[in-house]
Amino acid sequence: MSSLRNAIPRKAHKERAQPHSRRRFGLLEKHKDYVERARAFHQKEQTLQKLREKAAFRNPDEFYFKMIKTKTVKGIHKLESEANKYTTEELMLMKTQDIGYILQKLQTEKKKIEKLSGMLHSLDNHSSSKHVYYADDRDEAREIQAKVSEDRKNPTFEDLPKDIKRKTAASYRELEARKNRVQELEKIYMDMAMQKELQKKGRKRKLRQDEIVTSDSRPVYKWRQERKR
Repeated sequence: MSSLRNAIPRKAHKERAQPHSRRRFGLLEKHKDYVERARAFHQKEQTLQKLREKAAFRNPDEFYFKMIKTKTVKGIHKLESEANKYTTEELMLMKTQDIGYILQKLQTEKKKIEKLSGMLHSLDNHSSSKHVYYADDRDEAREIQAKVSEDRKNPTFEDLPKDIKRKTAASYRELEARKNRVQELEKIYMDMAMQKELQKKGRKRKLRQDEIVTSDSRPVYKWRQERKR
């Protein structure tokens, strides 16, 4: 009997809309909207209940380091600053390792520049030596000049093929870029070495502009002379 009841088509009962007199209150809440709102409400209730149970049954002797290394700012936990995380000896060791790495890169770049300059030297290797020839008359001078010009006839940069010209120009650009990189690495190395020396013990002071003998944009420091035993 129940199967026959389900086989008969039924009228779909629709939920009523918001009455015309209450349209200022917006859409009328349907049953599915209530179900979602109730589910979210009960979920929040359960979460609060679990937190209350944890707070009630917590161990009073419980301790972990974030209790002393964090602070609450406007309800948000924030870690303390880790600026003084390392000791002076550890900082000196890290500075030494960084300086060693920069020095290694600097030496590598210098070797590459030397190798690249040697490769490009053949194109610019024009002889700078001058020979003086003596002639009795103009005819003999012309013969000597023609002979010397034939002996010194070497291919110039303009006589090279286009692909070689392109590669040579790229090599010159690479050489210039590596020279600039060496200058930057030398500056970084000098600054890091200065910072490492300033971390060492000993009284020191920064020289004024009128006390500096050589003009330099970098700061200059002077250490107090100490007697060594």
